[in-house]
Amino acid sequence: MTISLRNSAIAALVVLLAAGVYYGYRENAAQSPEQRYKLQATETGDITQTVSANGTLNPVVLVSVGTQVSGTVTKLYVDFNDKVEKGQPLLELDDSLLAAQARQTAANVVNVAAALDLARASESRMKALFEQEYVSRQELEQAIQTRRSTEAQLAQAKAAAEKDQVNLRYTTIRSPVSGVVVDRVVDLGQTVAASLQTPTLIKIAQDLSEMRIDSSFAEADIGKIREGQKVRFTVDAFPNRSFQGEVQQIRLNPTTQQNVVTYNVRVSLSNPEHILLPGMTAYVSIGVASRQGVLLVPNAALRFKPADAAIGNGERAATPSPSGGQKPAADGAGEAKGKGKKRDSASGTVYVVDKGELKPVNVQIGITDNRNSEVLGGDLKAGDKVVVGENVAATSGKPSSVGMRLF
Repeated sequence: MTISLRNSAIAALVVLLAAGVYYGYRENAAQSPEQRYKLQATETGDITQTVSANGTLNPVVLVSVGTQVSGTVTKLYVDFNDKVEKGQPLLELDDSLLAAQARQTAANVVNVAAALDLARASESRMKALFEQEYVSRQELEQAIQTRRSTEAQLAQAKAAAEKDQVNLRYTTIRSPVSGVVVDRVVDLGQTVAASLQTPTLIKIAQDLSEMRIDSSFAEADIGKIREGQKVRFTVDAFPNRSFQGEVQQIRLNPTTQQNVVTYNVRVSLSNPEHILLPGMTAYVSIGVASRQGVLLVPNAALRFKPADAAIGNGERAATPSPSGGQKPAADGAGEAKGKGKKRDSASGTVYVVDKGELKPVNVQIGITDNRNSEVLGGDLKAGDKVVVGENVAATSGKPSSVGMRLF
């Protein structure tokens, strides 16, 4: 008896569960499209299409100050962030060896000058003796040659002395421009060696009130960019603030990394507050196309595709094919306009609610700002409510019906 009652209770519970599931299914099926789907009205407005990339902020003129002579740093006059003027001493190198060499060449000049005085006096004597026919012409010409050779030696000695004086002056490194010290790579007591390559000691930014951004844009976007276009960008240091610039140059030298071709686009900008610093990462956005007063459709509506809802007169939605077009549903009822045809990149399909049912509307798409797209043609009008998704509470537990659509 007890087992019979238990079986009866289980059977009653199964019946109740089945009734609940059936009732829920009927309630879900009875929902109107307005309750099941999220709708959004189309409207007219302005739209701007942009292309984006990352870049690095740099000074307009960044001078790397080096040295032409070797030596040990004995004095440092500047440090990071110091303002300097053109010609101002930045540091000094030990000049002991160069000073000794300069003194040696200066003494050599005096020695050769004395030899020249002797050669000139000897030439004068030879001329007087030659006139009196006490010496031969050969002896006179030899005296003249000695005087000329000594003059050449004096010129060579003076050039060597001037060279050593210039090298001696090079031990004091001076600023070639007025600006701000942004980097110092040497310390007091460090030895620098100038051999085949000039070592960099200090970097000076000439003017931080005018800066530039060096950004890399993909080849798919470079054809839309022109010199003089306005640029907006942000930096991580000021996430809630937008800055403006202008495209200064599109460099023709491409960069290829992992088969991806990019081009350097240089953006000029003003930095009157000096809050933008060299090396900051800039997130650049360039407006390449703009429209005013056009019909806009949400991109979510272009991506929406109903999974199992009846459309129009009982047809099912077309699904994207791997080739990018559409293929008709499996029930073979794809006779509506646009079914089974490939769409080009400027067309799309949205769904509107018409007499309690979903109805597909084909539209021609123009530019997009990644939220809305411009409608160039089709049967869509301002104020039409398009489907942008399904209400989660209204679904029956089935997977989401929002998929990617090509347009």
